[in-house]
Amino acid sequence: MSKFTVVVCDGPYGKQRIYSALRFVLGALFDDHEVNLFLFEDAVITAKAGQDPQEYPAEKDARLPNAEIMLREAMKNGAKVIACGACCQERGISPDEIIEDITLGTILDLVEWVDEADKVVNF
Repeated sequence: MSKFTVVVCDGPYGKQRIYSALRFVLGALFDDHEVNLFLFEDAVITAKAGQDPQEYPAEKDARLPNAEIMLREAMKNGAKVIACGACCQERGISPDEIIEDITLGTILDLVEWVDEADKVVNF
């Protein structure tokens, strides 16, 4: 099977890209592909532990999907995840706030993953 590197730049709860990316990651994992997920720019917010998304303003009792739960599910199924350390620092996210087993990395980690990948997908 193929090795994918998935890069996400937009954060959760404002756009749908992280949810589309995580659905893609889970689908690829369930199809026995190897997946590396690099969280870049605002997407690093997805790596923050303890998320509690609020309800949709127009729908009673409807809540936003919890990106943390989806990310943990992807990791449980074999996804390797790196969050850009500089991006976290710029957004005030400290290393102790990051979900366990997520590595804080650099652009050089992304370069390595892109080099190793059979396919690169950007969300």
